[in-house]
Amino acid sequence: MPNDLMDKIEKHTIAVLVDNEPGVLARVIGLFSGRGYNIESLTVSEIDKENNLSRITVVTSGTPMIIEQIKAQLDRLVPVHRVRDLSDDGPSVERELALVKVSGAGDMRTESMRIAGIYNARVVDTTLTSFIFELTGTADELSDFISLMSKLGMVEVSCTGVVAMSRGPNGF
Repeated sequence: MPNDLMDKIEKHTIAVLVDNEPGVLARVIGLFSGRGYNIESLTVSEIDKENNLSRITVVTSGTPMIIEQIKAQLDRLVPVHRVRDLSDDGPSVERELALVKVSGAGDMRTESMRIAGIYNARVVDTTLTSFIFELTGTADELSDFISLMSKLGMVEVSCTGVVAMSRGPNGF
């Protein structure tokens, strides 16, 4: 009899502390692609120049067993110092950044500015026929904003992917 709880697909945000050196990202991505694991979001940034460390944040999904396999396999990679599953560690803060270009005139232009105000999006560029909005928030908030803007003349979107930290006083 299959265990429905074990077969349930879950989304997890995993933070990985790695050496900042060429090829590390390729090894991490290779682990996912080689085993058929999906990456929904990926961000990488150097976080400690002195110690030459970078942080990779990966949003992925799978059954609890698959998530455990991903974490175990990441932990075995040579340039990896630490793996944290922020989804299991308790409350965390997740944010994405999006740049959204909207073209339009007249009422469409006015409506896009009104919606941008509701979502606290900032105008970072404007011409007589277009805006570029900058918006930070959760993936769902960005998705909602993009959906609304697509009806008002959206022509281009660029998103950063998720960055995340666990809440509370403890660091990585």
